[in-house]
Amino acid sequence: MTGTRLTLRAGLVATSLLLAGCANTPPSSALDPYESFNRSMFAFNDKADRWVIKPAAQGYHTITPAPFRTAVGNFFDNFKDVYSAANNLLQAEPEKALNDIMRVALNSTFGLFGLIDIATPAGLKNNKTSLGDTFAHWGWKSSNYLVLPFFGPSTVRDGLGLGVSLGIHGPEHLVYHNSNEAIAFYGVYGVNTRARYLDLDDSLATAAIDPYTYMRDGYLQLRAKQLGQPNPTQGDDVNIDDLVGATAPASASAPAAEAAPAQPDSSHPEASAAAHAAASAAQ
Repeated sequence: MTGTRLTLRAGLVATSLLLAGCANTPPSSALDPYESFNRSMFAFNDKADRWVIKPAAQGYHTITPAPFRTAVGNFFDNFKDVYSAANNLLQAEPEKALNDIMRVALNSTFGLFGLIDIATPAGLKNNKTSLGDTFAHWGWKSSNYLVLPFFGPSTVRDGLGLGVSLGIHGPEHLVYHNSNEAIAFYGVYGVNTRARYLDLDDSLATAAIDPYTYMRDGYLQLRAKQLGQPNPTQGDDVNIDDLVGATAPASASAPAAEAAPAQPDSSHPEASAAAHAAASAAQ
């Protein structure tokens, strides 16, 4: 499985670095010089979501109760806290790192291996952060938009961080021991995450805008907000608070976030795009 992860890592890193010379057409956004490539990758991801990922998420949502989905989300979030602790140390935030370590210790023991989020009600703040955030913390503030296969909206900075993180022999290796188990592990993670945003599809199904631009501007705006930076988009852009504030779950421990109303209309790819943007930023 290490070979598979390293191959994926190499692909992500190569894509991030090589695209620096691929801007052949005038970009519609200063942060999107790779628009031709990104639109092609967006179309690929949209088809994969429409025909494979979303139907799987809808079926999963139908047959599993909300408490089960919440527990699965908590389980994967517990692994994220390990990476958050490491990145908070790299960001010179020892108090946050210690908080993350305490979250992992509490949720892994009293929380039944992370299935129950004991830490948040106990007052231990959820300080999720990533290697992309670490790069931004140390000066890589602005980064060109990049759509990754299957992972969706990202930036060169965040894509590079993701690639490095995927190559690390992390704690999830305690759960799986071969390629088939790893595929099942990440498959459950992906489907459970997608299921959390089915209601977002429905709420945005009538948005009359270019789905690619919608996803790009929404993602860049959300990332800027997370990093405490000015809004990178201009003009009459979608307000990311209106987009995800009332529909996207604040954390995997919120049972209400697991309840999805009527199934969204799959004929509106912009809804899928927005869900990808919100889900990717939340991961």
